[in-house]
Amino acid sequence: MPGIEALAERLSTYLGPDQVNLVRRAYFYAEQAHDGQRRRSGEPYVTHPLAVASILADMHMDHQSLMAAMLHDVIEDTGIAKEALSQQFGETVAELVDGVSKLTQMNFETKAEAQAENFQKMAMAMARDIRVILVKLADRLHNMRTLEVLSGEKRRRIAKETLEIYAPIANRLGMHTVRVEFEDLGFKAMHPMRSSLIHRAVKSARGNRKEIVAKIETSLANCLAADGIEGEVSGRQKHLYGIYKKMRGKRRAFNEIMDVYAFRIIVDKVDTCYRVLGAVHNLYKPLPGRFKDYIAIPKANGYQSLHTTLFGMHGVPIEIQIRTREMEEMANNGIAAHWLYKSNEEEQPKGSHARARQWVKGILELQQRAGNSLEFIESVKIDLFPDEVYVFTPKGRIMELPKGSTAVDFAYAVHTDVGNSCIACRINRRLAPLSEPLQSGSTVEIVSAPGARPNPAWLNFVVTGKARTHIRHALKQQRRSESISLGERLLNKVLTGFDSSLDKIADERVQAILTEYRLELVEDLLEDIGLGNRMAYVVARRLLSAEGEQLPSPEGPLAIRGTEGLVLSYAKCCTPIPGDPIVGHLSAGKGMVVHLEDCRNISEIRHNPEKCLQLSWAKDVTGEFNVELRVELEHQRGLIALLASSVNAADGNIEKISMDERDGRVSVVQLVVSVRDRVHLARVIKKLRTLTGVVRITRTRA
Repeated sequence: MPGIEALAERLSTYLGPDQVNLVRRAYFYAEQAHDGQRRRSGEPYVTHPLAVASILADMHMDHQSLMAAMLHDVIEDTGIAKEALSQQFGETVAELVDGVSKLTQMNFETKAEAQAENFQKMAMAMARDIRVILVKLADRLHNMRTLEVLSGEKRRRIAKETLEIYAPIANRLGMHTVRVEFEDLGFKAMHPMRSSLIHRAVKSARGNRKEIVAKIETSLANCLAADGIEGEVSGRQKHLYGIYKKMRGKRRAFNEIMDVYAFRIIVDKVDTCYRVLGAVHNLYKPLPGRFKDYIAIPKANGYQSLHTTLFGMHGVPIEIQIRTREMEEMANNGIAAHWLYKSNEEEQPKGSHARARQWVKGILELQQRAGNSLEFIESVKIDLFPDEVYVFTPKGRIMELPKGSTAVDFAYAVHTDVGNSCIACRINRRLAPLSEPLQSGSTVEIVSAPGARPNPAWLNFVVTGKARTHIRHALKQQRRSESISLGERLLNKVLTGFDSSLDKIADERVQAILTEYRLELVEDLLEDIGLGNRMAYVVARRLLSAEGEQLPSPEGPLAIRGTEGLVLSYAKCCTPIPGDPIVGHLSAGKGMVVHLEDCRNISEIRHNPEKCLQLSWAKDVTGEFNVELRVELEHQRGLIALLASSVNAADGNIEKISMDERDGRVSVVQLVVSVRDRVHLARVIKKLRTLTGVVRITRTRA
């Protein structure tokens, strides 16, 4: 393996002599620090930092990144403090080394949690300086290249983590070359048999296709020459993991994937790209709908290129990418290319660097909102696999979103407040469901209302991490405030039975109970009661017992208003509606579930004051309540229409209808009708009874 002098020679092609000397100094420092340490392969340990720096040198990274690469294991493996590095090599390099060190393994309860925690640390380190992640990617790449010395299980675990996290990050940062190598090495470690089979098949296929590839290449080159365009034409190789993913994902045979011929044309400037496009479209017929202009609208990771597919000789499909040399550099090295084209240190980040910054900023926002590290990594994984769609705001601004995004994802991408208060949307000026997947080129307009809240059902169809995290966060906040409010009512209900209330109890006593329950705030205690995790009468007894009170049994039922929200639900087994005699079943973590008094499901716990609570309906109860009816009637034409119009005439609404014929003459129809209360239900039943042929109507319970 080439040593430090060979690397220094390579660096001198793009770095100044002073900077090369600093990198040299970092190498000798690392060599001394790691003296006596060896890698699993038996080589001196310093060969690893040198290899990592060499990978970064291929990307033309700056001298500080290369110094950090040389020193990236020093803090962790040799006991040298960050301060010592700071004195020797400056604050920036010490910060980079510290950032990379923090990403290394720590011990957690589970593998998943360990991975998630590391990823959170990576997000923090990337936010401070994005070069941290570039050094980490180079470190991981060299580890992947030397995997064979590890045991099978460890190899597979590292490969899986690389494919799930590091390859998508490299892709997100536009580093195509690194991503491809990660994927092929990871694939080889995870599935050695499949990898070698595809490798052999690709080798023989390429041998058979040499002649056709040469012919197409010549005709493309001649076509450019005829139009006086200077450009390089080259065949493009598909990588193993890409072929495997296409075979699996699109259920294609190997031959179908290899039947497509891929070429790249590299030119000097942007307007030449479009001239080349015209020339190749004249040479072979383009396939409609297969042209993509990523120059005008770059991908989220900064990738730019023109893509087109042509019908070649004998009808073979030819995929062509047309781009400038700078775009080629950006496509291969992504954000790392930013340092190559950076003219001075203070320059504002632009292009892929600005996009990467934006992405990291978004990740940090997710981290602050996420409930725990696993929830965070779930959100980030969604964002790491974007196949973008491009949509417009009503003012013509382009928003890029992952494939399958809906109007709710769009609303949260515009602003969190827009997402939280969104109630409807217009796609291309027509009203559309919020769950409709967006298509590229659509104009999306969000209709919002002050005071609106996110709907839990949105979690079933949103695809962006940002939307998912913010919806969860808003629902948690909403659930908390509703739980506190219900908890306060339940506790005061019990205390009122003894001429007391929460306000009358001494602060010291409340504080003592909070300490006993290991809670910080009164709100936390009330939330626990509202969620059914603690019983109101047990808490009340603890609050009053110090004052020598004997706790009474609660007098009178608690009134239900129908506006309690997420912490109060109505049992599906007996579908209670206002006017029905009811009881509340306190279920841990879920809050209160309202049942009919005579519901069979709670008959065993009906008289247990710890589990059940007497309830009544408040006079001002609001909302629509579903109730199930079974209607037996003689079979006749237009039966469903008759039932629907009768329910409608009584101001009811059919939520669901199903019919099972009992015999040739009598039909049985199951209706789920939404009503306001028992009086309203009686009106609906009365209206249904007026229909001819109705034999019987009963209210059913599951």
